[in-house]
Amino acid sequence: MRELRCGYRLLPDQDEELPMGFEDPAGEGQRGWEGAPAAAEEEEPCRLVLSTPSSILRDREIEELGPHLPPRLTQQPWHLLYSTGRDGFSLRTLYRSGARPDSPALLLIRDTEAQAFGAFSATAIRPSSGFYGTGETFLFSFCPELKVFRWTGRNDFFVKGDVNLLMVGGASRRFGLWLDGDLHHGGSQPCETLDNETLSHREEFCIQDLEMWGLA
Repeated sequence: MRELRCGYRLLPDQDEELPMGFEDPAGEGQRGWEGAPAAAEEEEPCRLVLSTPSSILRDREIEELGPHLPPRLTQQPWHLLYSTGRDGFSLRTLYRSGARPDSPALLLIRDTEAQAFGAFSATAIRPSSGFYGTGETFLFSFCPELKVFRWTGRNDFFVKGDVNLLMVGGASRRFGLWLDGDLHHGGSQPCETLDNETLSHREEFCIQDLEMWGLA
């Protein structure tokens, strides 16, 4: 009688070494037996692209800040809407320079002690009778390394402004960041909204340069 040959082969146990010359389909032993997972598509890293050089942040700092922005807002050029060096020191002028209402805004500040910090708002910076904004609002500081302070969920006091004062984050008269109407002075205190540290070396500072960037 002829010997029957069945069309199957034994699979090694998990602890069994593969025979010499046998190629593991997954390249890592055990993981390959159920089929190797499809390779994930490499996502392009989020980058903050400025249409012109910033007088406040260096290239390295811009590169570090980019991944913290919402991904939908990266890979497209941000335009300089307002600069104290170009447009003078005035909160009114900053408001007038704002982009369309649904455009995000990025505030960059350097104080007279050469410390760089700022704020991101998912909506345009504008005068208002009450707080506005979304949970994407955050504060950041390069004093000296980058730290980003995001929404805690404890309240929704994101952004509020009038001709005399602009505030980002706040509760109990403590604001994560505030700027006066002349854009000469500002301050930063820990606040519940963003659980931030003081952004500058001091709770009150003098502004040397300020830029506001937005999407055209």
